[in-house]
Amino acid sequence: MKKQITAEQALVKAQNICASQEKCKADIRKKLYDWKISAMEIEKILENLVADKFIDENRYAGYYVRDKYKLNKWGKIKIEFSLRQKQIEQSIISNAVDEIDEDEYKEIFKNELRKKFKSLKGEETYKLKEKLLRFAQGRGYEAELAILMVDQIIQNNVL
Repeated sequence: MKKQITAEQALVKAQNICASQEKCKADIRKKLYDWKISAMEIEKILENLVADKFIDENRYAGYYVRDKYKLNKWGKIKIEFSLRQKQIEQSIISNAVDEIDEDEYKEIFKNELRKKFKSLKGEETYKLKEKLLRFAQGRGYEAELAILMVDQIIQNNVL
């Protein structure tokens, strides 16, 4: 059976976690809750972490957005949804998403669609388009952009 830790010990553990990797309030709140820290103590610890710059939600959102679109190849819709689930303020989310380089974003998306297109060889055009659009939706890309890119890829590879 685990022994319960004090609020001071929890603060030190949380500081160590935040020092080693970027975390948001929701991530740390969950950990503190798992450690059975009282709700009042959790809020004090979070205030302390924010005041000491261990947690900075603007910084967190910026890193999160870059990681998700460059490494995971996620679209803006999926990134925004995920950050909302982490209880990040909408204004912070919007600012972070606005930092995405549009050309790079579109190029990443186009490359992902090309890879998917190659794996779907032998399908009729209607089915191809449907599968590519579903793929784009699952990755969280905007519908208008997905339709435009899918049409370009199908035209360039079918003609």
